[in-house]
Amino acid sequence: MPRLQSFFWNSCIHRQSKSPPLRLFSIHVGFRRFYSSCAVRSKLLKAGVCAAGGLAVTVAFSPAIYADAPSSTHSPESHRFRLSEVRQHGRDASTQWVTKGSKVYDITDWVAAHPGGDVILRAAGGPVDQYWNIFTIHKKKDVYDILEGFCIGDVDPRDLKDGQVPAEHVDDPFKNDPKRDARLLVLSDRPFNAETSEEDLKSFVTPNETFYVRHHMWVPEIQEAGHKLVVELNNGEEKGYTLDELKQKFPSVKILATLQCSGNRRRNMTEGSRATNGLQWGTGAISNAEWTGVRLRDVLADAGFPVNDTPDDVKHAHFVGAEAYGASIPIEKALDKLGDVLIAFEMNGKPLPLDHGYPMRIVVPGNVAARSVKWLNRIILSDEESPSQWQQRDYKCFGPNVGGNPDWDSAPAIQEMPVQSAITSLRDISAHSEQDRRLLQVYGLEEDSVAVEGYSFSGGGRRIVRVDVSANGGSSWHQAELLPDETRGAKAWAWTRWRWVLPRSQAGRIFVVKAVDEAYNTQPDHFEPHYNFRGNLASAWHRVSYMNRDSVNSYQT
Repeated sequence: MPRLQSFFWNSCIHRQSKSPPLRLFSIHVGFRRFYSSCAVRSKLLKAGVCAAGGLAVTVAFSPAIYADAPSSTHSPESHRFRLSEVRQHGRDASTQWVTKGSKVYDITDWVAAHPGGDVILRAAGGPVDQYWNIFTIHKKKDVYDILEGFCIGDVDPRDLKDGQVPAEHVDDPFKNDPKRDARLLVLSDRPFNAETSEEDLKSFVTPNETFYVRHHMWVPEIQEAGHKLVVELNNGEEKGYTLDELKQKFPSVKILATLQCSGNRRRNMTEGSRATNGLQWGTGAISNAEWTGVRLRDVLADAGFPVNDTPDDVKHAHFVGAEAYGASIPIEKALDKLGDVLIAFEMNGKPLPLDHGYPMRIVVPGNVAARSVKWLNRIILSDEESPSQWQQRDYKCFGPNVGGNPDWDSAPAIQEMPVQSAITSLRDISAHSEQDRRLLQVYGLEEDSVAVEGYSFSGGGRRIVRVDVSANGGSSWHQAELLPDETRGAKAWAWTRWRWVLPRSQAGRIFVVKAVDEAYNTQPDHFEPHYNFRGNLASAWHRVSYMNRDSVNSYQT
């Protein structure tokens, strides 16, 4: 019997007739390591076993890889459990139970195979409902059917309130999230997502406290002393590194790099075209910082991977975070000597803040920030992309005509970012102010004027060569001054700030900006031609209304 079929036979993955729901009765503890082998992972993915991230997985069975297993002999309906008994089966117990609604499930045999890692143990001993509300991919019939295969009974009615587990027994996964700076512009609290304010977008290096925050889940609790990064090679061999070992064993590297969410300026796309799905970010889902760490290439070489002679069966590097987030990049980027991919442990000269990946994260400069996985605990070399939903679904773009139920496999995952720019400050300058007069003299002006400032950026390390600015909605153009900020890194990983000062008498009602990178890529003039229902990569000209030319600092994005 082939190895893959034999494994599934021994693991008791079972499919009954077509009419009853699919059920998963038990999976051996060895499944997780077996699945993580890149060669086997490829076969599983092609066979239809798809790890989508979260607290469960949708399993599509292929006739070639299932075998019969004995049916359940107990009747779950005849068993009732008090919540106090459920709590005894937490993450450190010999068996792990959870509740869903009013039912009780023994998930012990599923933990080792769970594609989201041991994050599932957060729910052990209590309700899983609040986690399924975060990982909405679970809310599908086939996932519910799989869960039912682990049902062992019901919660005793004496412990229920209105048929549900009372709120005081429901764990709050966000209870230990850190306090945040009041200057951040909050879009959601749970999970926490917030933009950098326009004031802090003016500085070349964004302060740690006001660097934009993008979370899909809670901030995991990690103790540096016990945290270890595991590197898994394509042959299944593993090597672990503590933070101290990384610092002592490898040369330290510093780069200046901008991270930008794929949804930056999504609100502009919604307003300029049609409704989009997702958080309605303005211009602040982007920030710039100095990152200190060690090169991923060096660590992979130390772990035994031939970085100068890449095997044909390794095409991607997967990154897994402690809270279950996962993503991957092409192996060419991971190994590029000029790619500057870091395992970072410092941000602007300080240990990584909790919100930004403490104690270590991957920083993939030039790529969408979704690939710079925080709270890094595992790297896997594979012939396939990461199977997580954040690689396979969320961060993709489709045509303007495609609705909310696309063929997800038809589009590649976003990696490098397109050219982008935005106006972050539009300020009136008075010729009667001594401080303002000094700025006017720099530009050879003596009359009341307007100072326009902002950022520009392009992915892949492509340098910004020009920023075009218009004071009349795009009818005529001028070139902005590119500010001479010092960068660090093999390529232009950091944004370029720009400024334009013009006489106030020449200011119209609409200011516009567009940037051009060294490959002469530029921004489209409107959103509709590159509209996508997810609102990703919103990079059309940025337009700002100059509301009242007689009112200082009066403008609207």
